[in-house]
Amino acid sequence: MHPIDTLRINFNPDQLALLNVAMAFLMFSVALDMRPADFRKVARFPKSIAVGMVAQYLLFPVLTLGIIALFQPPTSMALGMVLVSMCPSGNMTNFLVHFSGANTALSVTFNAIIILLATVVTPAGFLFWSQFVPESEALRKSFDLGAADMALIILQLILAPLLFGMWLNSRFPDFVARIRPWVQRVALVLFFSILVMALLGNGENLVNYLGSVFFIVLVHNALGLGAGYGMGRLARLPEGDSRTLAFETGVHNTALGLLLIFRFFNALGGMALVAAWWGIWDLVTGIGLAAWWRRNPPSAEQIKPE
Repeated sequence: MHPIDTLRINFNPDQLALLNVAMAFLMFSVALDMRPADFRKVARFPKSIAVGMVAQYLLFPVLTLGIIALFQPPTSMALGMVLVSMCPSGNMTNFLVHFSGANTALSVTFNAIIILLATVVTPAGFLFWSQFVPESEALRKSFDLGAADMALIILQLILAPLLFGMWLNSRFPDFVARIRPWVQRVALVLFFSILVMALLGNGENLVNYLGSVFFIVLVHNALGLGAGYGMGRLARLPEGDSRTLAFETGVHNTALGLLLIFRFFNALGGMALVAAWWGIWDLVTGIGLAAWWRRNPPSAEQIKPE
């Protein structure tokens, strides 16, 4: 067994409680930009939504297992990669898509659907795909895993604040318009402050193992971005939709992954380090790709489906 498979990230119950509150507040702030009408827009992009779902929940997990078979990372890191692949796309994707000049309406609709599905798909998908990680049976059996328990946590920390924020936005739009900028800034600062403080308490572990994590996350993230874009092009979607799906498949809410790791996986070091570095690296690549595409907008013939 690799030393990273026995590493535990130091994260006390008070820090976890604060992280839970910060995560719920962050999702509430995201919901202040969402409306029930966003879900009805699926009728405008049925093919793009379907292609994105296949890329997100079938192609990317299969590619994840392919990377694991090729590079044979430590088991805990491999399990972290599978968990990340099952996390919904990050709330940053709407910004990245808008900045890149891709299809923002598609991004908002796809992101909303993915977040709602996460309650069921994230725990069930992880439990299914993790069975195919080589030599993981003993490690998986050492945890108290249950799809229902994981779904309940996601319901409490993701779905409940999301629905409350959407209800508030639909009932009191003027009030929400006034508080939205401040709520979103405070939520981001609060969440990342708590996360950074927790990770700084594990500085030695980060220094010792970041080199092992860096390359595998780089390859994994690149395939995530490529899976969404490649599926879009193979399905002959408009270029803007394909670019949107690249962000939706390659940028993940790894904050949720970390919460699940701390709650259900005893803060297993390999899993936590993969999820934490993913959360940093996918923003680096996402911003870089958005800037590149902003300078290279789709040509006129690429705007319509082929």
